[in-house]
Amino acid sequence: MSPVELARRTTPGAGVPVVLLHGLGDTAATWSAFAALLDRPTIAFDLRGHGASPRPGSYTVDEMAGDVLAALGDEPIDLIGHSMGGRVAAQVALRAPVRRLVLEEALVPPRSGPPLPDPNPPERPAEPIDFDWAVVGPMRRALRATNPLWWQEIERLTTPALWLSGGPASHIEPSRMEEAAGAMPAATMRVIPAGHLIHTDAPGPFADAVLPFLA
Repeated sequence: MSPVELARRTTPGAGVPVVLLHGLGDTAATWSAFAALLDRPTIAFDLRGHGASPRPGSYTVDEMAGDVLAALGDEPIDLIGHSMGGRVAAQVALRAPVRRLVLEEALVPPRSGPPLPDPNPPERPAEPIDFDWAVVGPMRRALRATNPLWWQEIERLTTPALWLSGGPASHIEPSRMEEAAGAMPAATMRVIPAGHLIHTDAPGPFADAVLPFLA
């Protein structure tokens, strides 16, 4: 499928742009408070099926990464992704000139064996909602699927990367992110015990971790 044109929120500034990718069911608006802390240009996208971006009905990590790549030029960027957006960000970093990569609470797929369980799938909320409900099932399955290729790709991803875990309060085990960070050539990990939504529930500690890394 061809890339779709993504809606975006931008802030002005000077220097390397910071690109921000949200999680499943969220929109670019989730990054507004963090973007205001930066003195650099920011681009927060609504990923396909979310916010004001098109709802084509086909939703994969590769398609979402392709949309972002089509929207970017050839200049270096710093890239931050939360949850689903973290998985998309990792795919983008393999093919774009990413200077620094931040993966916040990104779900790490199994290298082998069965897929990760999904014991608490969400029920469809009452309308209106800011995203296409049809994105939920395919993306939750894709993010939990066994994916040896993903491991092969991150093992050769030399971009300096920072993994952020929300600690025991998150549904994503910190040990999974620690293993992924250890497999990457230039990655570190920090735990901020705030649960899955670090950048919204602990904005100060999130900024304290991310801003020096991007500097």
